[in-house]
Amino acid sequence: MRPNMRALTATVAIASVPTLAIGTATAYGAEYLEDISLAFQTVLRNRTTPLYSYPTDLTREVVPKAIHSHNDYWRTLPFYTALSYGCISIEADVWLFNGTLYVGHEPSALTSARTFDALYIRPILSTLRHENPSSAFVTTATKNGVFDGYSSQTIYLFVDVKTDGIETWPYVLQALEPLRSAGYLSRVENASSTSITYAPITVIGTGNTPLSKVQPVASRDYFWDGPIPTLNSTFANITSLVSPIASTNFAVQFGTVQNTNGSFNASQLARLRSQVAVAHTKGILLRYWNQPAWPISLRNGIWKQLWDEGVDLINADDVAAAAGAAWGS
Repeated sequence: MRPNMRALTATVAIASVPTLAIGTATAYGAEYLEDISLAFQTVLRNRTTPLYSYPTDLTREVVPKAIHSHNDYWRTLPFYTALSYGCISIEADVWLFNGTLYVGHEPSALTSARTFDALYIRPILSTLRHENPSSAFVTTATKNGVFDGYSSQTIYLFVDVKTDGIETWPYVLQALEPLRSAGYLSRVENASSTSITYAPITVIGTGNTPLSKVQPVASRDYFWDGPIPTLNSTFANITSLVSPIASTNFAVQFGTVQNTNGSFNASQLARLRSQVAVAHTKGILLRYWNQPAWPISLRNGIWKQLWDEGVDLINADDVAAAAGAAWGS
């Protein structure tokens, strides 16, 4: 289920996407119907009849895109908003308090209702059940991913551990059990494995996730977010079986991008190309976070520069803009 990142595009039209996350019944909002005939509008508004719906249509027409929904819990509907725009990677910050994992950017943002289970595990499991229905037509169990038309596409679930890693990580693994027991987690089978067995969800521990609780485990269904700058030095022993994706702070690596169109200077470009080459030689994908969000022309230009140079995931706080076509033109 590992995606061909370079084959993914950001040029799909997104007019019908925003309401897809809420459910089939509202997939065609009124604002998208005004340009077609009244008769056809009536048909679309009543498409919840058996003729116009099917079990796996929650994400129909949603095209997967190499976008990482950074701080995904800030979305209007965590997980679902990113899914509706085709993001193949999402990130949740988790905090352990009294045996429960809560989601938020900082302690003052936490609430008793916004748990890791409520915002991510249960919605992901619900979506996967939609995409893997039981019926008279299904003769063998399926393990389809979340995208209706792209069932082999995995979703990278970054779990950003904010509290003590050694204490918190066992609770993360426990929280993943519903996905694990259903067979929905990508995994490394044993110490002899030479590749990852991809499944609908690929869990990447980041933040305070302890490498010592990931790398030595021969058989596991979770991975570690590698550090891009030191993949050829301090962490040269990290392989894609440990870190299928590596990340780093864009601002620390490249400083200020002076050109308002987002183009890098010679030294920035040389560093970027070197880091891409090292990671890709190891079979590791790359993501840079903490890019400028404004001016928009600068943000878009940086996205395009990173994409053109082979960076595999575009880190985005504005997933609607990242899913649009303008920055890639």
